[in-house]
Amino acid sequence: MDKTAALASDILLGIGGENNIQRLENCMTRVRVEVHNDDKLDVMRLKQLPGVSGYVKQGQQHQLIVGPGKAAQVVDAMRALMTGGETVHAVDDVERTKAQAKARYKAPMSDALRQLANVFIPLIPAFIASGLITGIINILKRPDIVGDFATQYPNLLGILAIFGSAVFAIMNILVGVNTAKVFGGSLAMGGVMAGILSSPQLAQITLFGEALQPGRGGVIAVLLVVILMCWIEKKLRAVLPGSIELILNPLLTTLITGSVAIVALQPLGGWISEAIAHGASLAIDRGGLLVGAVLSGTFLPLVLTGLHQGMVPIHVELVQAHGYNALLPILSMAGVGQVGAAIAILMKTRNARLKKVIKGALPVGLLGIGEPLIFGVTLPLGKPFLAACLGGAVGGALISYWKVATVITFGISGLPLALTIVTGKVMLYLLGYLVAVIAGFLFTWLLGFNDPEE
Repeated sequence: MDKTAALASDILLGIGGENNIQRLENCMTRVRVEVHNDDKLDVMRLKQLPGVSGYVKQGQQHQLIVGPGKAAQVVDAMRALMTGGETVHAVDDVERTKAQAKARYKAPMSDALRQLANVFIPLIPAFIASGLITGIINILKRPDIVGDFATQYPNLLGILAIFGSAVFAIMNILVGVNTAKVFGGSLAMGGVMAGILSSPQLAQITLFGEALQPGRGGVIAVLLVVILMCWIEKKLRAVLPGSIELILNPLLTTLITGSVAIVALQPLGGWISEAIAHGASLAIDRGGLLVGAVLSGTFLPLVLTGLHQGMVPIHVELVQAHGYNALLPILSMAGVGQVGAAIAILMKTRNARLKKVIKGALPVGLLGIGEPLIFGVTLPLGKPFLAACLGGAVGGALISYWKVATVITFGISGLPLALTIVTGKVMLYLLGYLVAVIAGFLFTWLLGFNDPEE
């Protein structure tokens, strides 16, 4: 049995077997499980499994941090074992886990914001692909790097441009479908509502003396409309006779929701969307060093409380409004400070186990996956987490001052984000990255920490 299958088997045993699973899914780094009976979970066993670097409970969901790419493989292996009808018994736990941090710092709005973030999380692979392809195009267009490649192969660049922009062409539809899924509505109806808001035929209609604008409000309007649609659909399902519910429910839901959307929710979404895009851009443009330092320095504490998930629509709105995102490079510095702090700890600690954890977490930390470093290294030690936040604040201040922006919405950070930085700002991003690492290192070295015993 390979390591992935063994880990999948052990997780199944730790959560009480396949019959205890109510819902099983994954994100980029975590296996997410909802169970029928929490009492059947052996949390201590799950924390100590080789390959599990952290555990957290958010609402009804139990999350095991297993690393980028690994999460999908483990979930696939778990489903394969479950499909077979039986689980197979198989044979560096982190002293503090993400669960402890979430339980201590959880904010009141975190569950609602997590629902909001769940609308966009499935879109992360598409955003990553789009951003990286756009970055490749920017490189291929530079004569100082590839010569006259752009003039020799214009069709190739055109095809790549289609690949890179496709996600934005159907963004509202994808958000509509995912919103319906998260809030318990019909997926197709969610897509239909988004399609109504994006229809080019809206431009031919005048309402209250003004021509309607297709796509106005972007994803904010889609969220508002589809959430209303889900509520109306549920209410109608409860009152309509079963014999005609299948026919009348989608008809009435479309007519009612569509009318409210056109008259009220799309204009409201437009005002909110414009306020978000202009407000965020204005703060970054005029705030300079101070705004960058505050945003980056406080981002990881926001992660601990769950409030960071409210920023997801802001990232999307910035790209839809301007074609670039000036917020993501600033926030990415928060994780870079963790890298510098971890290097300082690695040089000072005498704890062999801690050294092993850091050596395993540093490579993915450089690539922008910071959870193993945060929840396995800096946060348990206390002072290094503060030092890392301060290091990230220094990097964020510089990134904001230099007005570095990326073409991607969200999904990647760290060194890979450099491939998506707008032309002319790549070296500034890398310089900010280096400064954040150095600052995180120095702050950690100066503040020190209590070296854990073996």
